[in-house]
Amino acid sequence: MKKWKRYFTAFLCFCMVFVFLSPASAKTNKEETAYIDVSVATLWTEPNIARDIDSPSLSNPVDMWKWTKSMTYEEKLWLVGNLETQALYGMKVTILEKQGDWAKVVVHGQPTPRHPLGYPGWVPIRQLTKGNAFAKFQSKPFAQVTSPTAWLYKDPKGNHKFMEISFNTRLPVIQSTKNAVKVMTPSDGAKWLKKEDVQIFRTEADIPAPTGEDLVNTAKQFLGLPYLWAGTSGFGFDCSGFTHTIYKAHGITIPRDSSVQAQFGTPVPESELQPGDLLFFAYNNGKGKIHHVGMYIGNGKMIHSPNTSTTVRIDDYRAPGYGEEFAGARRYIHK
Repeated sequence: MKKWKRYFTAFLCFCMVFVFLSPASAKTNKEETAYIDVSVATLWTEPNIARDIDSPSLSNPVDMWKWTKSMTYEEKLWLVGNLETQALYGMKVTILEKQGDWAKVVVHGQPTPRHPLGYPGWVPIRQLTKGNAFAKFQSKPFAQVTSPTAWLYKDPKGNHKFMEISFNTRLPVIQSTKNAVKVMTPSDGAKWLKKEDVQIFRTEADIPAPTGEDLVNTAKQFLGLPYLWAGTSGFGFDCSGFTHTIYKAHGITIPRDSSVQAQFGTPVPESELQPGDLLFFAYNNGKGKIHHVGMYIGNGKMIHSPNTSTTVRIDDYRAPGYGEEFAGARRYIHK
């Protein structure tokens, strides 16, 4: 892991230099932080560009299934280039600016050279909360959702549903019983999760270091889940959102985008691939810009979230359409 830490330290330094040299860095305001107050907040490239069909993703609460299942292929394809990323319930963000009912934020924990604090994009202000009470619980152990999605309940017996939340959501633990975990939410007080849907950790550092097989098994939970551009949740992933989230759930933070994921970690010769390694694909027969990432699972196959017309699936990484664009592999874990 020491070698990986050196790579990541270099990456963070690159991020800081990149932003320092950017003209936008001249605009400095008093730092204002907030927390995501919906199950999944979708970040847009600009404010006020969403369509009527996107309404379920803009409200508070959101209805992610209604949104993703209501769109045709063409309507989903329109999202490409109009969305940035997503942030999960309880994630911390820094607000950079506000414009009407929208805020430009950066999502902490999603590394990118575009900003040293995290991934930038626009969200409706209604999906944010100051979370002053919630902030006081951040030093407590957290419950991390391990099911693809899970319900928060108003009661410990799970009779009254409150909100469906995503895989990898982390909420501070107040109390743990035999079958349920009481957690704090960003703005709605204490709620309950079924114990079978979560794991509890004191800190992120306490998450056990995964094997490649652990990563692959986690990824396989999402087989058949439809692709969503910019997706980072159990309601839909894009290719790099998928790999970023699987690693994050195992306590390893890697860059958010495939082009940057391909620059860090340890280069791996194709003859030495192991499960959990990330495979990259580029235009111009693998020589151009990186445009896709998948996770090697063994026997010449990868699991990935390919594009708007497909779902999370397993393919031969050297099959036509992929093989000619193979651009190398990286390893973010060490035996």
